[in-house]
Amino acid sequence: MKYYSALLSFVFLITSAAFSQEKVVKYKVSSGETVNQIAEKFKVTPYDIYSLNPDARAGLVPNSVLLIPTTPGKAVKKDVATVKNTAAGKATTHEVQPKETLFGIEKKYGVSDEALKVANPFLIENGLQIGQTLVIPSKGSAVKTTTTAAKSTASEKYVFHDVVAKETKYSIAKEYKTTVEDLEKRNPDIVANLPIGYRLTIKGTAPKTEASTSVAATVEKPVETKKTNEAVKKGTTYMDYQVKPKETLYSLSRTFQLTQDELAALNPSLSEGLKEGMVLKVPSGFVAPVPIIPQQQPQQTAEKSTEKPIENIGGGSIKVLEKVKSETVSADPEVVELSKKRGLNERKKVVLLLPFNIAKMQNDTTSIATRLKKDKFLNMTLDFYSGALMAIDSAKALKLPIDVAIYDSQETKNTSNVTGLISQNKLQDANAVIGPFYQSNAEVAANSLRLYNVPVISPLSRDTANPIDNLYQSIPTNDVVRNAVFDYMRAKNGNIVAVVDKKKESVISYIKQNQKGVVFAALSETGGLDVANLKSLLLPNRMNYVVMETGNTAMIKTTIRALLDAQRSCQVQLVILEPNSTLDTDEINFDNLVQLKLMYPSVTRESGEQPVLIFEKEYRLKNKVNPNTYATRGFDVTFDTMMRLVQGKTYQETTDEITTEQVDNKFQYYKKEDGGHANKGVYILYYDSDLTLKVAN
Repeated sequence: MKYYSALLSFVFLITSAAFSQEKVVKYKVSSGETVNQIAEKFKVTPYDIYSLNPDARAGLVPNSVLLIPTTPGKAVKKDVATVKNTAAGKATTHEVQPKETLFGIEKKYGVSDEALKVANPFLIENGLQIGQTLVIPSKGSAVKTTTTAAKSTASEKYVFHDVVAKETKYSIAKEYKTTVEDLEKRNPDIVANLPIGYRLTIKGTAPKTEASTSVAATVEKPVETKKTNEAVKKGTTYMDYQVKPKETLYSLSRTFQLTQDELAALNPSLSEGLKEGMVLKVPSGFVAPVPIIPQQQPQQTAEKSTEKPIENIGGGSIKVLEKVKSETVSADPEVVELSKKRGLNERKKVVLLLPFNIAKMQNDTTSIATRLKKDKFLNMTLDFYSGALMAIDSAKALKLPIDVAIYDSQETKNTSNVTGLISQNKLQDANAVIGPFYQSNAEVAANSLRLYNVPVISPLSRDTANPIDNLYQSIPTNDVVRNAVFDYMRAKNGNIVAVVDKKKESVISYIKQNQKGVVFAALSETGGLDVANLKSLLLPNRMNYVVMETGNTAMIKTTIRALLDAQRSCQVQLVILEPNSTLDTDEINFDNLVQLKLMYPSVTRESGEQPVLIFEKEYRLKNKVNPNTYATRGFDVTFDTMMRLVQGKTYQETTDEITTEQVDNKFQYYKKEDGGHANKGVYILYYDSDLTLKVAN
């Protein structure tokens, strides 16, 4: 869908003189780009870009134009300090990359903080900025420290602060006796928003509270402030638990099997009320202390090679896989109705069957880099894998009693390695199998494991699955998605009118066969919309939902004009059943779509809520790119599966009883009449008057 905003034309008109002395370039934003990526490309900071483009704080719009300074501001000037080389060796230089820290650079080159700052005095005044060129003094080199530099270094103090709910940049700056501008300069990722859980680097004085550590140390090693519980620890039978959104004392008391008075006794701070983000002391006996580990396999025999989990396979051909794994981080999305802990001490096993096709890669002379440029299926696999690994890390952080094994399914469209893995007894003892990717291969796996009652979750296919009792289709089919929006309109007692192009024969057939009571607006002999007929079908005392399915620009414009005119006398909302690229063109006025509250069904919620933003940020920090649909899908399917297995029930029992929501996907499984299970977790989204997408209630 199209996100619309002005292209800052007024900025170009009134600032031409202002920028005559400061060179800038105009840059057209590509779809999916972020301010951080653009800043890195031009060797400036996000702060520089926001300074020239204040509207960018609200988000970037594809094809919009940004002003980019060709010479960064003082805070990010590429200062190159000079040092006197000694007999110990020559100094080298280092260009600061995104996400690098002073501590990391000092550790990389084996130099002290004092030596680095003497060689680069601008670090004392401005701090570390992307694009700076640092002089790295040689080990053991003698550097002369000026009195000013020595005093500045001795006085500089940095601390870390983890953002909690309801904090603002102003309140944090005030707490640490610094300024919002300095916070943003040292933490450019917070310019647009302040995510909960984000770790800030702060130049200032830590508040004098019991929850803070001493900050008497200099910048040579940043000091991390620690949040400690007021309750006295007794042995090792307690753990820290951060309160999630919508949790109450009642729900927490049930989760940890304590009375509310017992919770309050452990956490005196509860006397001021329960707040989102609070860290509570709770019993640790409700989660197993053993973290997730990859499933270990027996030793290979000399005569036959056995299939290994993907983590244990070595060789240069899968270095890219190892890199993806090393760059994953933990994430902790909100879990819906998955807080009961009965049966948690019984370990579970999850198997992921992912189509790396490593044998084919090893026999191919094409380099990994070349293959990644051409092989979309491999890229999709690696994206899913990176998201799944984040889910595994999350489960490890929660100390869930789950073992995970990841195998190469060696998939093509019609073949896989499932039979071989089963013959080696790799899958029969699993509590759930995620994969293979292709629907036909997932069905082979489900049929082969049906006698063992092992649920097989098909993670990516939209095809209608054959009736197999232990097969779970995690992505709703196209018909399920369409049905959801019609069910919603009927639940609102809406009058449903369809404007469908003659070329959309499949849509016409679907509506006539499955959606009784929907009336079609008449078309002219030339195929255009009969506006008078459309208006005659609208009712004055009910919400009129007009389902428009056409790629014809003229018909879209005619329909929109007719509905805008009809809004004077009745309630009208425009609906589409699937993404329509024509609506994203400049020929269609986005303001009109907002006025008609354009609505459509979606498998993903396309949300800007805090848990989603945190997941995206954590993924970017480790993988250097934004998570795409497959990466998020990998996280959601894997994390949802693991959480269902620790509820003290079978996987099928949880799917019969529980609907869950993860980062971007909803899992609302149901039993199909002919057998097997499918997901009907669909979101109904619409554009609100504030230009944001919202989920319809």
